[in-house]
Amino acid sequence: MTAVQISGAGMTFNPGSDNAVRALDDIDLTIGHGEFVSLIGPSGCGKSTLLRLVGDLITPTTGSIEVFGKSAEQARLDRDYGMAFQQAGLFDWRKVAANIELPLELIGWSRSDRSARSKEMLELVKLDDFGDHYPWQLSGGMQQRVAIARSLAFSPRLLLMDEPFGALDEMTREHMQSELLRIHAKTATTVVFVTHSISEAAYLSNRVVVLSPRPGQIHSIIDVDLGERSDAIRETPAFFAKTTEVREALRAVEASA
Repeated sequence: MTAVQISGAGMTFNPGSDNAVRALDDIDLTIGHGEFVSLIGPSGCGKSTLLRLVGDLITPTTGSIEVFGKSAEQARLDRDYGMAFQQAGLFDWRKVAANIELPLELIGWSRSDRSARSKEMLELVKLDDFGDHYPWQLSGGMQQRVAIARSLAFSPRLLLMDEPFGALDEMTREHMQSELLRIHAKTATTVVFVTHSISEAAYLSNRVVVLSPRPGQIHSIIDVDLGERSDAIRETPAFFAKTTEVREALRAVEASA
């Protein structure tokens, strides 16, 4: 099954004005159900813009986007999306469980159903004992796990992530990458993931999409077949070869700019 179909998508901000900015041009990309696809490229190439187009946060000026066979807008209305960003975006005055329950509360779930689901999500992200804590009592990595739990609370089929681990230290970041892969394997959720990190893209992804400088276009798509991921994979020649392949694609992008 196709999860995301992007056909000839382009995005121009302030079209027709003197300060028009062509962010993306002629993007064609098919993402299969259950895939983990990373978007990488130079700063300003439109990675986050493309993610927001898929999530129907903005509308493309050209082309079309379908999500599970329907318009991006309808997929949003049907709550097919979960979203996680670089900042966890938790409410400090709500306890962890209440933060996870918030989207369920907004769509009318009962108190008992919300409570049961938040407990399930806390178990999924291995924070069973922290439901009664406040976000400010947690580390940055733990807060991001809460944000992921919240984004998955209503079982979305597609998870959009915009550099969710960018603000974390290296060791915590690697731990969170492994945790995300564990959750991905358990939920079979399709993931589209924006990152600036070459090693992160290679470690997490089934495919890495390399974008060119603005206006962003797809320069290359790199298949990553490393089998089951673990920390030991990071030390293997195969992983080194894939990170090198992504790095060389990025160098080629910069050389052609």
